[in-house]
Amino acid sequence: MSTDTAGTADGRGRPYVIVGASLGGAKAAEALREAGHQGDIVLIGAEHERPYERPPLSKGYLLGKTPREKIYVHPPQWYSDHDVTLRLGTAVTSVDPVAHTVTLADDGRIEYAKLLLTTGSVPRRLPVPGAEQDGVHYLRRVEDSDRIRAALVPGARVVVIGAGWIGLETAAAARTAGAEVTVLEAAELPLLRVLGREVAQVFADLHRDHGVDLRFGAQVEELTGEGGTVTGVRLGDGTTVAADAVIVGIGIAPDTALAESAGLALDNGVKTDEYLRTSDPDIHAAGDVANAFHPLYGRHIRVEHWANALNQPQTAARAMLGQDTPYDRVPYFFTDQYDLGMEYTGYVEPGGYDRVVLRGDVKANEFIAFWLADGRVLAGMNVNVWDVTDPIRELIAAKRVVDADRLTDPKVPLGEL
Repeated sequence: MSTDTAGTADGRGRPYVIVGASLGGAKAAEALREAGHQGDIVLIGAEHERPYERPPLSKGYLLGKTPREKIYVHPPQWYSDHDVTLRLGTAVTSVDPVAHTVTLADDGRIEYAKLLLTTGSVPRRLPVPGAEQDGVHYLRRVEDSDRIRAALVPGARVVVIGAGWIGLETAAAARTAGAEVTVLEAAELPLLRVLGREVAQVFADLHRDHGVDLRFGAQVEELTGEGGTVTGVRLGDGTTVAADAVIVGIGIAPDTALAESAGLALDNGVKTDEYLRTSDPDIHAAGDVANAFHPLYGRHIRVEHWANALNQPQTAARAMLGQDTPYDRVPYFFTDQYDLGMEYTGYVEPGGYDRVVLRGDVKANEFIAFWLADGRVLAGMNVNVWDVTDPIRELIAAKRVVDADRLTDPKVPLGEL
């Protein structure tokens, strides 16, 4: 067993260590250098790929439109140029906050002065017989996207289980590639809990218009197969949907194993304050794994989207250096499906609103939807309408009561509400 104590991060020869060589981890290393940190930085990742962005995996990269080199956060030489030690293909198995060490899968140890967890999330597995067969896909890593893309050929029978964002984006990619696509969803509509009935129907219509067989209220009982390869999906009503490939998108769970090993406070992720500091003052968390206190909402929220992985590490890095600045950005995410582009700004829990207000032409898929509670805008989603995220963000942050009639009127600028 070896102990690596390289670095002069805090006068004791301990580097700043980031576990999770993801978008969040790479941006944290970048932010530490930009904030003037001179000590050693060690960025550790279980994957063999250098840090990359995940949205293209279900969008442009999966469609073959975004070249592989474009998904990476930094060029290969960036890490050495900025004195960041990048350790890929290296799994961290535990954290000892008393000794200030992380233990690696080979029993090696690395000491740290400050530690940042950007471990992200893991896909929820389908708990039915046959789910471990070949041809059953989950989308989280770039190699997953490669395997799915190889299966998306004209005429292939692709079954997507789960009509969330990943499910719908992969369904759109499959149809664009010429595959026959069936989407199985337990709820009555896609994204029903997230968007509500009014807007969820837009996505149902979109996919049906593009030839997707949407089946709602579907209960998956078993994945059938031959010779260890999936051939179909058997449903609770006894019917079987034939499949050459099955894509499972039933959600993700925060990867909290290391935080648990460190004895950190957990609650739907790693619980942090507004500076991304955990219950241990020398350990921070950012991205999917962090359930952070948000000053705007006055509560802890965990957001599983690209913008948090992009922006939270800057707050975490500054806090690691004693430059506390709260993370108060309004959540944001986007999707691209067929000819529909959408941006969503804000945060609403299922059932946390009392009204949906629509502005624009819903039938033409050119509109903005607003989710309100007590007359205040909680979130806004612009569909094929652009350059409006800033005024939507300002409406949310202002927390003022708005006139719903004016909100629906496209002639009234959002900045005047």
